[in-house]
Amino acid sequence: MPRREFLQKATAAGLSVSAASALLAACGGVPAGNGANNGSPSKVKSIDLLTQWSGEELDSFKAITSAFTKKTNITVNIESTRDVNAVLSTRLRGNNPPDAAGMPGIPQFQQYASQGKLVKLDAFFDMSKIQQNYGKAWIDLASYQGTLYGVLPKANTKGTVWYSPKNFQDVGGSIPQTWNDLIAVSDKIANAGKYPWALGIESAASSGWPGTDWVSTIYIKKYGPDMFDQWTSHKIPWTHPSVKDAFQMFGTIVQGKHYINGAPQAILATNFQDASYQPFATPPKAYMYFLGDFTAGFIQSQYASLKAGTDYTFFDFPSIEDKYKGNVIGGADIIAAFKDNDGTRQLLEYISSAEAQTIWVKRGGATSVNKAVQSSDYPNAIASKAAQQMINASAVRLSAGDLVPGALQTAFWKGIVSFVSDPKSLDSILSTLESSAQQAYQS
Repeated sequence: MPRREFLQKATAAGLSVSAASALLAACGGVPAGNGANNGSPSKVKSIDLLTQWSGEELDSFKAITSAFTKKTNITVNIESTRDVNAVLSTRLRGNNPPDAAGMPGIPQFQQYASQGKLVKLDAFFDMSKIQQNYGKAWIDLASYQGTLYGVLPKANTKGTVWYSPKNFQDVGGSIPQTWNDLIAVSDKIANAGKYPWALGIESAASSGWPGTDWVSTIYIKKYGPDMFDQWTSHKIPWTHPSVKDAFQMFGTIVQGKHYINGAPQAILATNFQDASYQPFATPPKAYMYFLGDFTAGFIQSQYASLKAGTDYTFFDFPSIEDKYKGNVIGGADIIAAFKDNDGTRQLLEYISSAEAQTIWVKRGGATSVNKAVQSSDYPNAIASKAAQQMINASAVRLSAGDLVPGALQTAFWKGIVSFVSDPKSLDSILSTLESSAQQAYQS
């Protein structure tokens, strides 16, 4: 199967960069050599796992592997590197792959999938338990052509609009259920002389990426997952009317009269994290802010006295077409095995369990899509609410900016910056993106 189709199918399953990778990796069929599922697995006392996690994420994952070691007496040796793609590629070329790995990049896992290097998990998993604990969207996310290849230690949603209930009420705001409702409440706040939206797309070399989440969310909410898959796999061009429409709907926010203080210059110059503070300032500088569930960490770090669920919370990004209401743009981390032994089998089974995922959930900073993880296990009501959005999603996709090849991803970021600067140049921007896509998918 060609590289482009592998990428699309994996992401269509809903996989995160890491998740989609694992899927795709697995799609190569029964792995040759290291990945073989035939016969009884070899017994090991330790396994190696490669990851890009660091800091609090790594500490939380180590808490899971420590619990695993206590249960099994199998040690997990974790190697953490920010350049995980290069390290993994080098080890595979040297015929020295890790036992298991997690990765945020789809193209790399796609390559390993096409080479048949990953282990089929449903050859030894209790699939009835997986089906009981995970929704179809998430099983599909970690599967390829009906076969499970990856496990999802955590996930996140990007379908969240953040606000202060008190400040929102003070300006007569009501929670919008539809896109038209969203524009109506924005206009109401603007007409009262306030700024409804906070938005910043500055992110150093990655400036523009927050706008790709806007466009992606609008697209999947209006055109659905099938069209979304066609767009991100370049089966329809970037000049397609649906892509232009999603940009223009984003432009409704960017260009809205009295919507964003100092727009467009302030949008371009304001860091995305700094923008998240505005609805919670005293007095508020804005009333709504759209970005993923990780925004809660930004708010809490800036305003430590605020109480989650009371002083700050989110509402779901509103419906555009009702039949696509349950579609969500999100992300997930996937771990897949390169070697089939009793260590990798037991570790991946454990990571998929509610017991293991509850460890991370209780520590904060992670959402589990395992239905057996209890809402009471989350550190606050917001985290629990975000989890329910993901668990109940009818379709999950990564943001388009996370799905496309690297050169096109950069062009997409730049295209967002150009669009915010000059919305009238949209046709030219989309033509440039289409040229970039043609080059990217030929490679």
